[in-house]
Amino acid sequence: MQLLSETMVAATGPAPAHRKVYPEIDPRVLGDPRCFTGGHPFATYARLRQQAPVAWQTELDDREPGFWAITRYEDVARVNSDPVTFSSQKGGILLSAGPPETRHPLLFRASMDTMINMDAPWHLQLRKEHMPFFTPRYLNTLRERVAQESTRLLNGVEAHGGECDLVETVSSRLPLFTLCEILGVPEADRPKFLNWMHYLELAQSLAADRSKIAEPTIELMQFIQAFNENVSEMFEYGLHMLKKRRDDPQEDMMTAIARAKVDGGYLPDEYLDGSWLLIVFAGNDTTRNTISGAMKLLTEHPDQKAKLIADPSLLPNATDEFIRMVSPVIYMRRTASTDVDLNGQRIGEGEKVVMFYGAANRDPAVFEDPDRLDVTRANASKHLAFGLGPHVCLGKRVAQLQLEEVYRQILQRFPDMEYSGGIDIAPGNFVHAIRKLPVRFTAKAA
Repeated sequence: MQLLSETMVAATGPAPAHRKVYPEIDPRVLGDPRCFTGGHPFATYARLRQQAPVAWQTELDDREPGFWAITRYEDVARVNSDPVTFSSQKGGILLSAGPPETRHPLLFRASMDTMINMDAPWHLQLRKEHMPFFTPRYLNTLRERVAQESTRLLNGVEAHGGECDLVETVSSRLPLFTLCEILGVPEADRPKFLNWMHYLELAQSLAADRSKIAEPTIELMQFIQAFNENVSEMFEYGLHMLKKRRDDPQEDMMTAIARAKVDGGYLPDEYLDGSWLLIVFAGNDTTRNTISGAMKLLTEHPDQKAKLIADPSLLPNATDEFIRMVSPVIYMRRTASTDVDLNGQRIGEGEKVVMFYGAANRDPAVFEDPDRLDVTRANASKHLAFGLGPHVCLGKRVAQLQLEEVYRQILQRFPDMEYSGGIDIAPGNFVHAIRKLPVRFTAKAA
């Protein structure tokens, strides 16, 4: 089995092969991770949808090829749904791997050698191995455990006496609990995952800092050392456990990953590393950041919060609306496998095509009054936050059930809980990562 990290084709040069139909974007708008510390640039998305829905952006680093930014719902849906024309495997799903000197060797390789970067037939062969853990029967059992853990976490919130950081107490913990349940991680090992996720979420900003600092400070060097140690520990643990499951299978997803076969053979270690990174990262971030983002949305739209408190049966639809508005994954990339026309723009073979989900999910052509939270929105489930087509997120129902269960309990136990200001969003243009979300609420009398 070929390694994608060694066979992926580099994107074409800094200029597009064909004439640009729409205005070009300022390279700082979507390419600089630091521009996302205030959240999605929704005003910029709106301008692009109207004036330049297929817009060329030159990368900030002139060593990197530029890319086409796709912002309209119809175009994002088309690119997602056509893996033959818009390949994942030719260049991967990340906008850029960054300059070689800033790449973490293990993280870079693992982020390339993974199912999400594959086209058919490999992608389908691996995907089917994961399916048993997303059936209605399995999810019903999982829901019970998620509800119990939500209760336990909210008991801890209650002990904080009226204010806390929702990320620290709930948002960062519930998705990791759920992930560990699905994987089959032993109880004693689960605290390690919180620490690993902390460092994984800082990977993009760390690379950006290192590329811009001529002489690293002692503090930065110490952080880099801790970062490298934790990343190595995460992969060592994953490879050890996956090989253990290969020899001693259990009824868990770790076994499914370990014993998955492509073209009749088990995955080599490089793909085990990639599978481990994908499940640890993807199994956490979407839910974590939507739990946090939903609290901010409900605070900003108190009328919608009142509707949910009055009628909890609206929660399943509301979770889709939360996900639509938060759009926790900012973008996914594809590479054109041939020359193709998209919304009047000719795209050249080998050029990067980048879908911005937050832009598509607020397209007024699909969602009426798209910047308003509406927990009764009839087409909330049409959002593209989980992708579309053959690469649609396998874990979307897991994310939805976690949101439903935790907000069912939050709204019942803490109906006046609200965001109190001071949100902290990590620099990064791949994931909308909320690191801190202070909340206040009425604490029950002792």
